[in-house]
Amino acid sequence: MTSCICLGPKRAGKTHLLKALQDPDSIDETSYSMPTIGTGIYRIHFPTKSPNSDKPKPPPADGSALGANIPHGGKNLPKSIQILEIGGSMAPLWRQYFEDVKKLIYVVDTSNLCQISAAGVLFYSILTEPWLQKVKILLVLAKMDYSYRQMRNEALLMLQMSKLQKQIRQQVTIVEASAVTKVGLDPIYDWLQRP
Repeated sequence: MTSCICLGPKRAGKTHLLKALQDPDSIDETSYSMPTIGTGIYRIHFPTKSPNSDKPKPPPADGSALGANIPHGGKNLPKSIQILEIGGSMAPLWRQYFEDVKKLIYVVDTSNLCQISAAGVLFYSILTEPWLQKVKILLVLAKMDYSYRQMRNEALLMLQMSKLQKQIRQQVTIVEASAVTKVGLDPIYDWLQRP
């Protein structure tokens, strides 16, 4: 089973986000992706910093990073992770993929106010699943480049996150992100790499 899955409503930006994490240069303003029907598997290689630079060095293209570990704070962290994306149209079947999941990425399109409420209903149903009570959750407020600045607060208010975080067992991390502008990718890499 896959230890990390990516969920969210249809057209939330899951595929774009995962493609941007896989290869940041592959996504720009002209990129388009079809809604995922079924599932998709993405191997994400974590960028490494060059010794003489603050800019992250892209992972090797030849896949030599697979299985290798890097030291971090006295711990060895993985150089890559495999993420299973499950299409939003498969929401009624998502629970079939929850066994053995350690991390869950939930993507919400913040540029679409109509979708945020529906995304909240799906998110709440995920949080009540018995298999997911000890899972670490990353809530990605996606498409921040298409929304106005106040949209983050409105999205969190519509999702009732302040109230929700007091009532749930899971640890939820919230990140604003854009696959196009690359904003938020570094915190996502950090979250994915942490044990």
